[in-house]
Amino acid sequence: MLGGTHHVGRAVVEAGLARGWSVTTVTRGLSGPSTPGAEALHADRTDPATLSAALGARSWDAVLDTWSGPPRVVRDAATLLVNRVGHYGYVSSRSVYCWPIPPGLDEHGPVVDGDPTSPDDRNYSAAKRGGELAVLEAFGERALIARAGLILGPYERVGRLPWWLRRVQRGGRVLAPGPADRPLQFIDGRDLAQWMLSAADKEVGGVFNTVSRPGHATMGELLDTCRAVTASGAELVWTPPEGIAKANIAPWTELPLWVPPDGDLAGLHAGDVSAALKHGLDCRPVADTVADTWAWLQAEGDPPSLSDGSVGLDAQRETQVLAHTS
Repeated sequence: MLGGTHHVGRAVVEAGLARGWSVTTVTRGLSGPSTPGAEALHADRTDPATLSAALGARSWDAVLDTWSGPPRVVRDAATLLVNRVGHYGYVSSRSVYCWPIPPGLDEHGPVVDGDPTSPDDRNYSAAKRGGELAVLEAFGERALIARAGLILGPYERVGRLPWWLRRVQRGGRVLAPGPADRPLQFIDGRDLAQWMLSAADKEVGGVFNTVSRPGHATMGELLDTCRAVTASGAELVWTPPEGIAKANIAPWTELPLWVPPDGDLAGLHAGDVSAALKHGLDCRPVADTVADTWAWLQAEGDPPSLSDGSVGLDAQRETQVLAHTS
């Protein structure tokens, strides 16, 4: 596992160990502790020589990679491992599709340009596409490209679901973006990890949209579960999309997870995932994801994103909007 201390990488390590597999992680040793039971190697993978020295002349059955930085870093790793690893699983993103992403888009949709040799990661979509190309060029049919959608669950550093849990925990009137039956499409990072490990075991290659079916849960189900697991008496004030737009509140960022059911953002919760489902993708109930994320927050604390203001609606703005909401 290239990485392995947080979110999907940590879930991969834990799932691999639970299967009785021998797991090696390669990290800088800075962003979190290594998982007990895994062999921990330390290297800065942005330096090919350092990575090569850490790996030595060893070989593995499979490697999984979640890198979101400059594509050349993925290319360097893939080039180094091409003759020593049988399978390369790369966690990409549905963000590689040309914008706007239409509802129902499958893996054959048009994608952005990417350069596998680029040292630049300022454009997330192009960087992920460059990473895809780097893996595909090196591994061909032995490559698995998992174009994930919204990833939730324990170890989530972006802080989208943690923000909602903490907001609901505080109680009072909570601005809930409607409609309550708005279908959501997401994947628990642990389910993504299990699917990718199974694909590696079965030597499945190709490109897959890896997220739940559309409507796996609704916004109402998610927020009701947040209220239940936090034992909160919060009042969910359901506000229609036009009310959110009128208040100039940004979907997805200020109201994490949510996008309006119409417009350019609608396709984020409406991707075609039939290919991954045919290859065994199984997504746990939203209640399990919410409860386990809450338990993780209680045990290990909030991710930094909850304190630096990078995710979620400002409390003062929420109060102002609610004052005009019956």
